[in-house]
Amino acid sequence: MQRSVENELLAAVRRLEQRIEALNAVIAAKDKRIEELEAEISRLKKNSSNSSKPPSSDIVKPKRSGKLSGKRRRGGQPGHKKHDRTDFPPEEVDEIHEHTLEDCPKCGGPVELIDDDPRVIQQAELEQKPLRIEEHRGLVYWCQKCQAKHRAPLPPEVERAGLVGPRLTAVVAYLKGGCHASFSTIRKYIRDVLGITISRGQLRKVVEKVSKALDAVYKELLERLPVESRLNIDETGHKENAERYWTWCFRASAFTVFKISGSRGSDVLFDVLGQEYEGVIGCDYFSAYRKYMMDANVLVQFCLAHLIRDIKYLTTLPNAATVAYGERLLRGLRRLFRVFHECATDPPEIFQRKLESARKAILAIALEDVPWVAEAWNIADRFRKHGKAYFEFITTPGIAPTNNLAEQAIRFVVIDCLVTQGTRSENGRQWCERIWTVMATCAQQGRSAFRFILETVSAFFEGRSSPSLLPDTG
Repeated sequence: MQRSVENELLAAVRRLEQRIEALNAVIAAKDKRIEELEAEISRLKKNSSNSSKPPSSDIVKPKRSGKLSGKRRRGGQPGHKKHDRTDFPPEEVDEIHEHTLEDCPKCGGPVELIDDDPRVIQQAELEQKPLRIEEHRGLVYWCQKCQAKHRAPLPPEVERAGLVGPRLTAVVAYLKGGCHASFSTIRKYIRDVLGITISRGQLRKVVEKVSKALDAVYKELLERLPVESRLNIDETGHKENAERYWTWCFRASAFTVFKISGSRGSDVLFDVLGQEYEGVIGCDYFSAYRKYMMDANVLVQFCLAHLIRDIKYLTTLPNAATVAYGERLLRGLRRLFRVFHECATDPPEIFQRKLESARKAILAIALEDVPWVAEAWNIADRFRKHGKAYFEFITTPGIAPTNNLAEQAIRFVVIDCLVTQGTRSENGRQWCERIWTVMATCAQQGRSAFRFILETVSAFFEGRSSPSLLPDTG
């Protein structure tokens, strides 16, 4: 009887153990699924603030963490310097209108003019007819000797310009390349504001003339890139019909060049900069730059802003050890930037020593106690393989720790492509390369892009050499 009871108890215990094992297996499976779903949620929450994704990829802008110190009122903020417009100088004023009083506006009594500052409002206005229409005639002559008619030749610059003169040509180019306007929009503007009708086909021909005029300017800058000591480079997608192209941005210290290519690989870098580039490149961690760095033995400064966003992503993952690892790295990087901004006025050797100390601390954090999570190991592997390339700015004066310069320059191109929907031919790509290069470089040099386009177009029509955008040629 006792043995029967013991057997039943043992059987009951075995059943309970089997049940516990089954429940533990279910719990383990659910825990694994929860981790997978949390990781997937973290991946879906990737945006431009916690990864290398561009801002344009944010479908909905993420809410900023933390509360604002207070609601700002509209307009200028306390402490901001007021910007007052300066008056036009006397030589630019075409006409002066003096307004007088015949009698006192209050009592009607007599008044006399005194020597005091008048109230002045300067007003800019368009002419009622802003365009001047000129007609060039090649008169016909009869030669008695050869018994034939001969027409007087028109000036070469008139022949090359055709219907649209150089200034209006520059306006069309500026509207198309600088204001993202379509041919239809430019046509409406010229018709409704300037009072003449020009077809879209004619406007396309005008833009092609400007593109040819800018050819030498563009090639001069493109050929100068391999000898520049510092370059920031970035790339973005470019649409042309159903084909995929890439717009590369090369930003030097005094000019910017855009190049549209069918490749996003390192072959573009070899083609533009060559095998023996001796300068320093600022860029993101994209594979093309890593391959060029390795194959051409080029110094590279990888963008720390991109790295920080990738590390921020670690802090959104469900694994507590990974979150702690990411937060340690972020604290180390914050210390580095604090030194970079607050100690820049220290003597060079002390400043260098502080930066080097902060760099070593970051590398120690990156390579110690790395959690067994793929995303964390990827970050650690970056530091292991290319840790020096993230801190090249410490030992190379003039190099920025981020690639913001190229990213800011390429933003104009991204907007232009969104508005214009890309190009349709090789001629369109060449136009974009040249006009984007001129717009960015003139902005970089503080020059008027319109005036430069006008000078270049006038030189092209007159058969003269093009002006230069190189800083040492004026």
